Amino acid sequence: MTDMRAWVTTDTPGILELSSRTIPRPGGDEVLVEVEACGVCRTDLHVIDRELPVHRPGVVPGHQVVGRVRDVGRSVQRLRRGDRVGVAWLRRTCGTCRWCREGRENLCPGSRYTGWDDDGGYAEYACVAENFAYRLSNEDDPVDIAPLLCSGIIGYRALTRANLVPGGRLGLYGYGSSAHITGQLAVAAGAEVFVMTRGEENQGLARQLGAAFVGDATARAPVPLDSAIVFAPAGELVPVALQATERGGTVVLAGIHMSDIPAMSYEANLFHERDLRTVTANTRADGAAFLRLARNLGLTPTVTRFPFTGARNALNQLRAGAVSGSLVVTSAAPVVSQ
Repeated sequence: MTDMRAWVTTDTPGILELSSRTIPRPGGDEVLVEVEACGVCRTDLHVIDRELPVHRPGVVPGHQVVGRVRDVGRSVQRLRRGDRVGVAWLRRTCGTCRWCREGRENLCPGSRYTGWDDDGGYAEYACVAENFAYRLSNEDDPVDIAPLLCSGIIGYRALTRANLVPGGRLGLYGYGSSAHITGQLAVAAGAEVFVMTRGEENQGLARQLGAAFVGDATARAPVPLDSAIVFAPAGELVPVALQATERGGTVVLAGIHMSDIPAMSYEANLFHERDLRTVTANTRADGAAFLRLARNLGLTPTVTRFPFTGARNALNQLRAGAVSGSLVVTSAAPVVSQ
């Protein structure tokens, strides 16, 4: 077999097309992965809808990939055929710039990203550099692991940047795939979680997963927050979140894309040493630390599965906010697992 099925972006924003492509051959330091599952991320929508600039026309989106190694490049040493691996958003870095040398490879100006600069996991096969692949357990359900590879990792990095005090109060604005995983991490650490989100499905899931308070997207938590993370790509929520935080609080913006932030009042929104921080991708160390933590906690996302041919439907469901938790494209029939 030399060809595979792949979903690719088109010249029309918002349109994904199923096509036939030649199975890629791994480069010297790469492995070829037969895809078992691929999580559906809002960043995929940003790429498909051209809210992010086009880096590669006709790219295969998808950067939460779980699969088996089927072939290896000539210089691969760590991975073997049959290993299960995860492929995440960060695909390559230069390794030599000041940020790479300082352990902040997520800021590398030469970084490349799966499903944006190079083909990703909405296909039957994908390639990844050995040093950017996460080795996974053969016992894990690939569908349950897939959302952890971006939604989980980015949420973890956002939480580490939120400076949340032990037992503190954390606000989550938006409660999609990343937030519902991050909220579980925070609850496990003893935090009180306050969720502001639209949609009855998302609100119901937040209550189910232990939120102390659930309100609509612009609701005010009943108590001042120590920290907050804005997952929704809505700039108008930034001053709302800042106003909701206590003196010395921190607000983290977790998305790669956000609508414009409106003008803010220095005294009402930023004074009293409130911090406003952003998240830019992640380091491989973030990914490894989070996956260990998720395994130790037995962290399992709430997942809705879609067959490979239903990738377009999954994206439309995400775009409409019609499904809570995480969405994953797989070869299995559509079911919901808790």
